[in-house]
Amino acid sequence: MKFGGTSVDGLDRIRGAAARVKAEVDNGYDTIVVVSAMAGRTNELAAAAQSVTPLMDAREYDAVVANGENVTAGMMALAIQELGVPARSWQGWQVPVHTNSTHGAAKITAIGTDAINGKFAEGMKAAVVAGFQGVSAEQRVSTLGRGGSDTTAVAFAAAFGAERCDIFTDVDGVYTADPRLVRDARKLERISYEEMLELASLGAKVLQTRSVELAMRNKVRLCVRSSFTDAPGTILCDEEEIMEANTVSGVAHSRDEAKVTILSVADRPGVAAAVFGPLAEAGVNVDMIVQNISESGRTDITFSCPVEDVGRAGELLNGIKTSGEVNFRSLRLDTDVCKISVVGIGMRSQSGVAARMFEALAKYGINIQVIATSEIKISVLVARRFMELGVQALHDAFDPKGV
Repeated sequence: MKFGGTSVDGLDRIRGAAARVKAEVDNGYDTIVVVSAMAGRTNELAAAAQSVTPLMDAREYDAVVANGENVTAGMMALAIQELGVPARSWQGWQVPVHTNSTHGAAKITAIGTDAINGKFAEGMKAAVVAGFQGVSAEQRVSTLGRGGSDTTAVAFAAAFGAERCDIFTDVDGVYTADPRLVRDARKLERISYEEMLELASLGAKVLQTRSVELAMRNKVRLCVRSSFTDAPGTILCDEEEIMEANTVSGVAHSRDEAKVTILSVADRPGVAAAVFGPLAEAGVNVDMIVQNISESGRTDITFSCPVEDVGRAGELLNGIKTSGEVNFRSLRLDTDVCKISVVGIGMRSQSGVAARMFEALAKYGINIQVIATSEIKISVLVARRFMELGVQALHDAFDPKGV
């Protein structure tokens, strides 16, 4: 059972989460409880560290920000004990959760099971684990990056062979679109790992991408549930467990996009490598790419990237132009765009999805600037002012009730 920051934000909510743990123990389960820091606490700790020095030692930064989860774990264990359930809290190094040494964005390499299993054998019923953290080979506290508690929970479910992994959050499942944007968005009963992975990477905030990848790789059965209601959640499972796949299961959006256009580049072998190589080395995450070739022997290259990377991308591209590596006429940077995507495993067996998507957008005068596709998704870049209208239009066009 994993409880996010809003689910443990204050003593009343911690007690509510503890009652859910007791209910599972009463059902006969030994339970591992992974907790996040209380809402906003990690930001406070990060800001405190930043106030000391802007050029932080990543190892000491991890030592500071990991404490939010430590506090929550101890308080949750106390709340569970108060309900008469034998419980104990565990920090990452006590389990231990082994990670690599990439502080601030560490990856789990192994999880020790002997200590917790030993306590279960002695009668403990709930192991409360601080999420988001582990211990490096140098025996330093390490953190997994934002959203890392989801990854912690899935990794523990895999390591301990859990029957399922429940992710408790402030929403009661995965919806066909963001219900804050789409008036008739509906909760999905089931969704495949692949679909959820695409939705998470395309802007859906319900689950962290790394946790979905880990669940898919280890066949961990996930359930996204609300901490505040008893409504059934959404189950993440293999495609084979979904009886009848919708053509489109969900519509995702991301407003944190930017578009970069390089005008009039020489059309010759090696130009694309000369453009995208330096971007990759600088950690600029390039997504959608379009290249137009003209008869004049020149070409335009357009790509999208996260809006926080667009300034760096512009500097790098102007740098390679100045150095003479790539010659182009001009560079255009556009931050007034957004990405809208449709996702569904049913696309594999259905034709005409792209045509229907483009017709739905054209109906409302929404111009498509860039297109990218995969086997189960189609993404388009459009002007940001059309984001809400575009998401609603596509949801109406691919309403799973009728598809």
